[in-house]
Amino acid sequence: MSQLSLFSAEARPAALTDLAGLLCGPGQIVRFGVGDQARLSIVLADAERVSAARVALAAAGVAVQAVVTESGATALRTAFRCDLADLARAWTRGAVKAVPSEWQLDGPALRLWALTAGAPDGRGGYLLGLDPHAPHTHQALVAAATRAGLPPARVGGALRISGTRRVARLVELVGPAPDRMPAGTWPRYRGRTAC
Repeated sequence: MSQLSLFSAEARPAALTDLAGLLCGPGQIVRFGVGDQARLSIVLADAERVSAARVALAAAGVAVQAVVTESGATALRTAFRCDLADLARAWTRGAVKAVPSEWQLDGPALRLWALTAGAPDGRGGYLLGLDPHAPHTHQALVAAATRAGLPPARVGGALRISGTRRVARLVELVGPAPDRMPAGTWPRYRGRTAC
């Protein structure tokens, strides 16, 4: 039996701060009016993730609406909310998305990142999708993943977690696959098993 990590997604109840995991990927956050309200939105890796994402966000106290974008992709978005304003202030510089200085990536945020923008790479590793519209955030996310014990490689528009120990650490941090998650999309440890 393994010991629960203090940084695991299961170590504490879901919180609004976990929504930073959406911003690691292609999520966007915009402020409204004088900045006392904000809306969070994210284009999902595929439409089959809507149910799992809704459940995960509801656990953090956030309701989302599914919409189809002009390109035909499925996106989730919140209403403008006062309780998202702090997240928006932390993750923007002016109107541009920015990773907060020395931000700590933990299990709950990593779980939302994997849920909305993650996929196996077909070679035993796992890809975490990045925001193609915010390439200036990529290096800061590499640093945050490295501090979390998941030093990644940048591969195209994603961070690739590979290697037995790193994938095992990723699985430990994100916890078990959420209900309603499309089959084959969640990180899995494929290390050696005892005989």
